[in-house]
Amino acid sequence: MFSRQFTFRRPSKKSVGFTLIEVMITVAIIGILAAIAFPSYTEYIKRGNRASARAALLEAAQFMERFYAANDGYDQTKAGVAVALPAQLQVAPPEAPKYDLSVVATANSFTLTAAPRGSDQCANLTLTNTGVKGTSSTLPINDCWR
Repeated sequence: MFSRQFTFRRPSKKSVGFTLIEVMITVAIIGILAAIAFPSYTEYIKRGNRASARAALLEAAQFMERFYAANDGYDQTKAGVAVALPAQLQVAPPEAPKYDLSVVATANSFTLTAAPRGSDQCANLTLTNTGVKGTSSTLPINDCWR
């Protein structure tokens, strides 16, 4: 029979891990990436909220047109009750409100307004009964309504 002798080697005493410089460089790179990504992310979220507000304004305009067809006016019902937006159209988006919607109506016209609850560069978005879109900011309307 053959007999083999096995020898075991001890592991070398070399340390395994990262140096302080490597960790500091990694943290610096992550910090730079975060500084670039965070403003882009917050603007992306604001654009999404504005899109919800625009959709809610268009839906509220459809409600107002149906209200006019049923009551021969935008401002009140045939019984004299003032117009009010339904609860689901008073905020946008409904699951986490970022905009408050309101309506100012006369017998022959209305203006819907979506006011942000926080800061937004487009400020208030407006929509009239003739379909005219507006904003209370100094930015071009197309920048806020696209």
